[in-house]
Amino acid sequence: MGLWNFIKTAGKAIGIGSAEAAEPADAIRAEIEDLGLDASGVEIAVDGDTVKVTGKAVDQETREKIILAAGNVEGIAAVDEDVSAPDAKEPVFHTVEKGDTLWAIASKHLGNGSRYPEIFEANKPMLSDPDKIYPGQNLRIPDA
Repeated sequence: MGLWNFIKTAGKAIGIGSAEAAEPADAIRAEIEDLGLDASGVEIAVDGDTVKVTGKAVDQETREKIILAAGNVEGIAAVDEDVSAPDAKEPVFHTVEKGDTLWAIASKHLGNGSRYPEIFEANKPMLSDPDKIYPGQNLRIPDA
């Protein structure tokens, strides 16, 4: 449970804040569902540039992916999360900086760059290719 900061100008453009946009909470829920994440038991609300996520996730991995899916959206600066999950623990996230690669991130967090596929797998379906990360994106770091 916590407040997770994101880069408001980075992320997937789903039309939040535009005149023709759907209700922001509905747009974020649709994004989560489009990614195939099971958000049953989780409530989504948006207050300005902050997404509030509450409820109970099916597991820790889904909890972390919901936080990232909601936060890695253009126009969102923070995710205020109060979601329980079986064996819940504090997530480890990494904010991608200019020049970062999954190899470098794996070296930093997992101690070995060749473990980058673990980070790629931990961020599916949000990532479709290990070479397609961008500055400001937050990634989940699996247990070392």
